[in-house]
Amino acid sequence: MAKVVMVCGRICSGKSTYAEKLRTEYNAVLLSVDEIMLTVFGQNAGEKHDEYVVKIKEYLLKKIPEFISVGINVILDWGFWTRQERDFTKNFCKMRDIACELHYIDITDEVWRQRINNRNEMVSAGKSEFYFIDKALADKFSSVFEVPDKQEIDVFI
Repeated sequence: MAKVVMVCGRICSGKSTYAEKLRTEYNAVLLSVDEIMLTVFGQNAGEKHDEYVVKIKEYLLKKIPEFISVGINVILDWGFWTRQERDFTKNFCKMRDIACELHYIDITDEVWRQRINNRNEMVSAGKSEFYFIDKALADKFSSVFEVPDKQEIDVFI
């Protein structure tokens, strides 16, 4: 039976790399909000960034049952930074009898800062299409991120 895997972790924790690995292992479709945002808006969606993210997630959620109904696993590379978002998505799946797992990627602060620096160097050199993470953005995401409780996590990375 097809299932949904929610990939959770801080920005620059390796979620997209892990999600791509899962996509191959599970023969799944990968739904990435960042991929859509960067394709449509590039590095700056301006003041409407958060509004666009919400609308993209709403759209992608509607697509999940279509994939599941034809036996395709779904990997959600969204971050799932808040308990509210994790609970909402799990309940969305539960109400539709869709199996759902949360995979949480945990890294140390030291590794996290190094990954941000590495990503920024790649973006600045034009070798990466991910977001450039300046201090203000890193601080914003740090203040928003809620580490999942142990009972929320199905797979700990």
